[in-house]
Amino acid sequence: MKGKALFIVNPISGGKKKEGVPELIEKHLDANALTPVILFSDSVSHAREIARDAVNKFEMVVAVGGDGTVNEVASAIVGTDMKLGIVPFGSGNGLSRFLQIPMDTMKAIQTLNTGHVEIIDSATLNGKPFFNMAGMGFDAHIAEVFSHNKKRGFITYIKSSFEEFNKYKPELYKIDIDGKAYDRKSFMLSFANSSQYGNDAHISPCASVQDGLLDICMIEQFPLWRLPEMGIRMITKKSDKTKYVEIVRGKRIRITRVAAGPVHLDGEPHTEGTEITIEIVPASLKVITGIGFKKTS
Repeated sequence: MKGKALFIVNPISGGKKKEGVPELIEKHLDANALTPVILFSDSVSHAREIARDAVNKFEMVVAVGGDGTVNEVASAIVGTDMKLGIVPFGSGNGLSRFLQIPMDTMKAIQTLNTGHVEIIDSATLNGKPFFNMAGMGFDAHIAEVFSHNKKRGFITYIKSSFEEFNKYKPELYKIDIDGKAYDRKSFMLSFANSSQYGNDAHISPCASVQDGLLDICMIEQFPLWRLPEMGIRMITKKSDKTKYVEIVRGKRIRITRVAAGPVHLDGEPHTEGTEITIEIVPASLKVITGIGFKKTS
């Protein structure tokens, strides 16, 4: 039976114009299988509200935007039978890249026609869902800085990172991973469901969205002159081979830090207190992947 697909378009994600997206959807979505309905979000959390209203009314809901848009849409449908589709339009597109969804808009829309569905894990930080990556420390600080910048996009993000790198100081963390204690002075902590932040920068190359585990990446401060090397290591999937990165897998993580401050959920900044709990939620989201995605469990 012919179903309906709701496309939720974030008009500002990635600093890229989306005016031509509806025409591309109409042209490349298989009209014999799906009838598209296209809506544009107009404020923070609007995409989540639209997606929540779509549950049980559509066969799938498609996030047209970056990891933040994906988070909003997926947060509304996680744990339901609704399928998530993604048309990447962000600065990093970490989850999309990991799931082998094409970055080309036309090809991403055509991927929805395959209907290749996988069930993946999600996770929560103090009860708030994330699907690709969460973190605290330097990357959360940059997410906060980036959110106040009128210019979006990868170049703006990199520029902010270089400007803030030497200003930011590592913090002390008490970390409990499934009952085992770690005391670390970390530049940043990343909680990886997929392997990468975005733009094929893999912080935890062996991470899987289907293993029922999170990869906790405890990253020490390193000199600015080694930043290009760290970038190359992430692109070549060798970030776990440096002394600056320690990775432990777990299901439930409790963090105690000295002061409240920013965290990020899929790149979007939030403020949390000194006590933080992160938990994996296995097999909780149905998502349409690219044909190159290989099941990992």
